[in-house]
Amino acid sequence: MTDDPSLRRAEGAVAEMLRALGEDPDSDRLRATPARVVATFAGLLHRDPLPPVSFVDGPAPRELVLVRGIPFQAMCEHHLLPFRGVAHVGYLPGEQLVGVSLPVRVVEHFARGLQLQERLTEQVADWLDAQLNARGVGVVIEAEHLCMSFRGIGDADTRLRTSAFRGELTALPA
Repeated sequence: MTDDPSLRRAEGAVAEMLRALGEDPDSDRLRATPARVVATFAGLLHRDPLPPVSFVDGPAPRELVLVRGIPFQAMCEHHLLPFRGVAHVGYLPGEQLVGVSLPVRVVEHFARGLQLQERLTEQVADWLDAQLNARGVGVVIEAEHLCMSFRGIGDADTRLRTSAFRGELTALPA
């Protein structure tokens, strides 16, 4: 058990939930489960601050800069189950380029906390649009939601694709 009063309270709540579901959290097999669940959720919900935007020296190309296949994982606010997938983030540079790790960090930042994929997509696009001084920004996210594949309809092959486009990229299809 932790020394942090709020985490101790969360551990008690997990133990109570297990009891309400007919499990014994004091049994040998479940004794450490409340602490593990709280540590897992605390890690998944923690959001590090975004790094400052630093631009790369030199002329920016006029064509699309695309970072593909950015892996992420998030927690669905509807079922408290994970969803995971990949994000593709592109931008049409204005006068400057940014380092390729910035889109990765932005996706990671907004994927933390309780989230919806639709909101995540919009938040990444809005933040990049506001910070990059780009001519356009596009974000496409495709993810598996365990609330669909693990429970519910039980379809492990279904993916949700969301997109958000800003500026000169608003006319492009997902």
